[in-house]
Parts: sequence; C-alpha cells; structure tokens
Amino acid sequence: MDQLALLFVLLLGAVVSVPVGDRLGLPAPVLMTLLGIVLALLDFVPNVDIPPDLILPLLLPPLLYAAVRRTSWRQFAANLRPILLLAVALVFVTTVCVAAVAHAIVPGLPLAAAVALGALVAPPDPVAATAVAGQLGLPRRLVSILEGEGLFNDVTAIVLYHVAIAAAVSGTFSPWGAGLDLLLSAVVALAVGLALGWGANKLMDILGDATLQIGLTLLVPYASYVLAEELHGSGVLSVLVTALFLAEYATDPDDVMTRLAGHTFWDIVDTLVTGVAFGLIGLELHNAVRTASGRWGEMLAWAAAVVGVVVLVRLLWLLPATWLAKRMHARRDYEEIPMSWRETVVMWWSGMRGVASVALALAIPLKTDSGAAFPDRDEIVFIAFGVIMATLVVQGLSLPWLVRRLGVRADSEREKKFEKELAVRAAKAAKRRLKEIESVEELPEELSEQMLRRAFEIGVRISPEMAEEERREAHQQRVRRLKRVRRIQGEMLSAARHEVLAARSEPGADPEVVDRVLRHLDVRSLR
Repeated sequence: MDQLALLFVLLLGAVVSVPVGDRLGLPAPVLMTLLGIVLALLDFVPNVDIPPDLILPLLLPPLLYAAVRRTSWRQFAANLRPILLLAVALVFVTTVCVAAVAHAIVPGLPLAAAVALGALVAPPDPVAATAVAGQLGLPRRLVSILEGEGLFNDVTAIVLYHVAIAAAVSGTFSPWGAGLDLLLSAVVALAVGLALGWGANKLMDILGDATLQIGLTLLVPYASYVLAEELHGSGVLSVLVTALFLAEYATDPDDVMTRLAGHTFWDIVDTLVTGVAFGLIGLELHNAVRTASGRWGEMLAWAAAVVGVVVLVRLLWLLPATWLAKRMHARRDYEEIPMSWRETVVMWWSGMRGVASVALALAIPLKTDSGAAFPDRDEIVFIAFGVIMATLVVQGLSLPWLVRRLGVRADSEREKKFEKELAVRAAKAAKRRLKEIESVEELPEELSEQMLRRAFEIGVRISPEMAEEERREAHQQRVRRLKRVRRIQGEMLSAARHEVLAARSEPGADPEVVDRVLRHLDVRSLR
C-alpha cells in the first residue's frame, strides 16, 4: 500500500464512520482515530510521510471555516466572557501546571521545553468538541461554549508554543518580548482576517456564479492562514476573523442556490477533512511508540501524570468559572453557560485533544541553534501522544455513556419555540410584502386570496404548530395566472428570508435554528 492508497482508505473511512458512529452511538472522529491506530499496527501500511509543518496549514483552515459557518459573530460576542475564561485563561493555567509537573518529574527537562509541552497539550480540539457535541444532542448553550472554546484556544496555545520553542532553541527568553509577540500576532491576524474577508466579499459579488463563489470560499481560509503566518500573525485567528466576516456580510437572502449548494459542499468538506485528520492522529502513533523503545515504564508514568494534570486542572477551573458566570448571568441573560452541575461535568469531560496537539508535537525542531539535539524531544512527543490518546479515545468513547447517565439533553422546547417565532415572523413578512404589491398593482380577489394563503403556508411549512392558531387566515382559491403567482410568491419568500436572516444578528438568536429555518425557505423557493 502506498501513500495515495492510504489516503483513499482514510477518505472512505471518513464517509463510513458517520453512519457507523450513529448506529453505535459513538463519535465519528473517535472511530477514525481507532481506524488509524489499527492501520498503524499493520506491517503493509506505510508510515505517514507528511512534513509536520504542513499538517496545520493543510487541515486546520477548512475545519475552522466549516465550524464558524455554524455560528455567528453575535453569538461569540454574547459568550465572550465564558470563551475568554476557557480559551485564554484556562489555556494559560493548563500550560503552567503541565510545565511545572513535567519539569519536576522528567529528569533534565528544561523549563522552556516543559512550557512547550504544556502549550501543545493545553487546547481541546475544536473539531473533536464540535463533532462529538453535535452527535450527542447536548444543550445548545454547551455546544456554543465548546465551539467557542475550541475555535479560539488554538490561538493562545500556538503563540505560547512558539514562544517556548524559540526560548528552548535560542536559550534566551524575554517576558516583555513574549507579550509583545502575542499582541502583534493578534493585531496582524485581525488586520489580515478583516482585509481578506472584505476582499472576498467584494470578489463574490463580481463572480456572481454559485460554483465560482463556493470555490472561492474553499481558497479563502487557506489564503487567510498562510498570509497571516507569513506576516508573523496568528493564522488560526485570521481564519476565524475572515470566516466570521463572511458569515455576517456575505449572505444574500435571495441567493438561494449558492446557500444550498454551499451548505452541502461544506458538509462534505467537513466530513472528509475531519476523518482524514483524526485518522492521521492514529497513524502517527508509531512515532510515539518508536521513542519509548526500552523505556515503557517510566514514560507511561510521565504521560499518565500529565494526563491527570490536564483532566484535573480543567475540572478545578470549570467549577469556580461556572459559579462566577452564574453570579453574573442575570445582567446578561442571553449569555449561554452551563446551568447545572451535570452540564458542567459533561463540559469537563468534553476536553479532548486532537489535530493541533499532534501537529505541534511533531513540529518540535530536532536541533537547537547551538547544534545540540532539542532537549528531551522524544519524551515530549511520547507524553503528548499519551495525552491525545487518553483524552480523545477514553473520553471520546465514554462521553456518550456519561451524557446518557447524567440525563443531559438539548432543550428541544426552547428550539421549537424559537422556530415557531421565526415561522410567524416569516409569514407576517410575506403578508406585508403582499400588501405592498397590492398597493401598486390591482390584483384580482381570487389571486389575492391565493397569495394570502401561500403566505400562511410559508410559516406552516416551517412550523406546523402555527396552523392551528392561524388557520382562519388561510383562504382556499385556485391560481388563474401561474406566472404572476410565481413572481409574487418569489417576492414574498424574499421578504421572509430577509426577516429570518436579520434575526441571525439579534442578541440571543441561535444561528443553527435560524439556518434551519432559512433552509426551509430556500427549499420552498426552489419548488
């Protein structure tokens, strides 16, 4: 088997793991990791030959972009406080704690190398968190926080990692210099992300064609990541900013084909790239196994100690952080936080490591500036893989059981209520547009009643519960002029789409519910 055949096996596994995971009640990313481990143990399967410095640029941009499409800037802003507590503060705390323990238990491990280890195992994986949380039917508030944490913690961790690696390689460290690097990295990323988002939005208007526009959305995340990295900024943050900008400003309510095709396209990309990414995690296991030759006992003990620190620090941080967020929740009632100890436990156990940790571990340089070997590189790689496997496989396989055991479920009534509200708003927007048309055009009574019924049906198709309350407004009439009906109906659906899309930017609005309602309208528009 060659490298190309191995890639096709991973792609096939990515497709098959989704229905298999649904049937078994297990997350597809975890199944793909197990598949990678099995493949790594087979003699005829080649070692993965991908330069470590290409893993993040190849896999992370499309995964981040796909994840951001499911949320909105308004939702990030509403949950800024819990996201900062988890994505920034918790990453710092985990890095410090892991560095302290590793420096103490691994003989001769320099502090800078220990900090690098702490930084690369600190961030939970955004892809794993999103995929697992989505499949388990968790409350939307938990999914929102896990997504926000996963998307932004890589920014903090990667900057800390680069600072620590630079200190270990050069032998010098400046706290002020590190702080300045962090600030400049964020500023550059924001500038690049906004500039590319604005430019891509303008270019989409020029292209016009749905196929070309969707093709551009695949190129933009890579361009944003690479350009920011070339300018010494954070590629991850740049991709997030670009994606959030396009989600906010590059959505035309009447561009039905682009939206439907783009949604399907990015679902496919997300599934395939996620599968390949987690398959590679399992395949890279051989690197860790090779480093532990003859030293299994002590290296497993070190890895177990660091796993314990990572898991325990997350729990000890979440308990007071959740309590603090609840105390301040009354002033921001649209902020989504865990509302019970059961949800806090689920959130704690969802901190799985993944793609970023693997890439950063493998990207540790072999030598320092003096020409000497990088201190304890093999030990760091083994411990990192121990943390990744323990959190991803053990936590990933046991999380569905834990969720069922604790009885944590999504608030379906709240989602249905919001969906019904959007259905009513969409129907009313269509009726208002019909009245505007009647004020400038003389419509036959039969046609007017037919269109009024169609306006009502727009809402009923979104939320059937609406029918019982508003059935008196429906009037059954036949259409006399089909072309005229379609034209007027198209304008009504356009008004409904504008109204629903406007709700996406409102405080407390759930972007996934809005997108689901919008897809109902889009499908209706194609009939």
